[in-house]
Amino acid sequence: MLNISKEDINRMEKEVMREFPNDPALQQVHLARRIISEIAKRENKSIIDVIHSFQ
Repeated sequence: MLNISKEDINRMEKEVMREFPNDPALQQVHLARRIISEIAKRENKSIIDVIHSFQ
């Protein structure tokens, strides 16, 4: 599995915080979704395949 840099995660976190400014729980869900999506994109896999690889 490819690693995502801390800078990439920070960038995604800032974007999510702008989209959902007053809802920390929703920010966490969307940040996780974006990280999983980025991993899937970099590995040329589906999101479901990436999720299953964590199990």
